[in-house]
Amino acid sequence: MPNQKKLRGLYVISDDTLTPDETLLEQVKQALRGGATIVQLRDKTSSQNVVKTKSIALQNLCHEYDALFVLNDKIDLAIELQCDGLHIGKSDHHRFDAIRKDFKGVLGVSCYGDLDLAKDFEKRGANYVAFGSFYTSPTKPSANIVPLEILRDAQVKLNIPICAIGGINTQNITDVMEFHPDMVSIVNDIWSAQDISSQSSLYANQF
Repeated sequence: MPNQKKLRGLYVISDDTLTPDETLLEQVKQALRGGATIVQLRDKTSSQNVVKTKSIALQNLCHEYDALFVLNDKIDLAIELQCDGLHIGKSDHHRFDAIRKDFKGVLGVSCYGDLDLAKDFEKRGANYVAFGSFYTSPTKPSANIVPLEILRDAQVKLNIPICAIGGINTQNITDVMEFHPDMVSIVNDIWSAQDISSQSSLYANQF
């Protein structure tokens, strides 16, 4: 898969509150300038047409920086727009095989703290898996906390890239990187920064 090689580095995820429509593109541009290699649009509130417009604009922007664009959850739209990537969570796990058949891009799956689940999805065609939350996250405060050691175990058992997500910030990134994830996903600690580009560089330089 041509985009598989891009599954490394800083993976930023938009937020309905922290990346409002009027500043989304500029904020993402700053993250890309700082070294983000993957950008996910996670939009839980907008209409399908608005998500479509944002997806097209973000994918074009990502391509200017040789970065990967990933759409969260909107399966039909990701197929229609031929997005670089699609990320799904547990609500769509049961549909994985049908999604894999119809979506030709990079397909990522949230596996939380379940390594056996990740191995199963790898066999069925997932291109990367995400584990977490590793710390209490402002984005998902009710998420279960997963031990960092799962990243080490995953590297032994999996042959696809691994993403760490959940509450990662500048205070704990060193601890996370000791387990050598292929990607780290950041939401709050990127978009809340006064200088998004510089903050992104702090994470991008970990790789």
